[in-house]
Amino acid sequence: MYKPANYKEEKRKKEFVWLKRFSSLMDDKFNIGGFRFGLDPLLNLIPYGGQAVSFGTSLLLVIIMLRNGAGSKVVVKMLLNIIYDAVLGAIPFFGQVFDFFNKANKKNITLLHEHYFENKHQGSATGILITILVILFALCAVLFYLLWIFGKWVWSLI
Repeated sequence: MYKPANYKEEKRKKEFVWLKRFSSLMDDKFNIGGFRFGLDPLLNLIPYGGQAVSFGTSLLLVIIMLRNGAGSKVVVKMLLNIIYDAVLGAIPFFGQVFDFFNKANKKNITLLHEHYFENKHQGSATGILITILVILFALCAVLFYLLWIFGKWVWSLI
């Protein structure tokens, strides 16, 4: 089967158009009084299941982007957007309101466009991952310290 020289780029453009449409459906398809929203915040109104479906569709978009040649740095940034959206979206009441304003899929499409067509976000994600690990380690250390202080306080009451 013959494939033209620019086959990969044409396929990438077609997939990008599809991803952009799907992202729009999830984040800003509907308009009420100038306020745009999509299925994502509506799904998140359904306890637990809606959040899982929303997270799954966002993750599916990133997997498709990765399969089409998105670099590790841009993929890590996209995953951070999704995790940020999922964690804050899981907070009762605040999470539902937050989901109407945070548009993780739209941010990811912007990152992907910049990566594919403007050659931004190129390179390794090692620096980002090391930063995340250092922050997580520091948070764990603070948590253990606070637990230690709490344990000493409880022990002093006995």
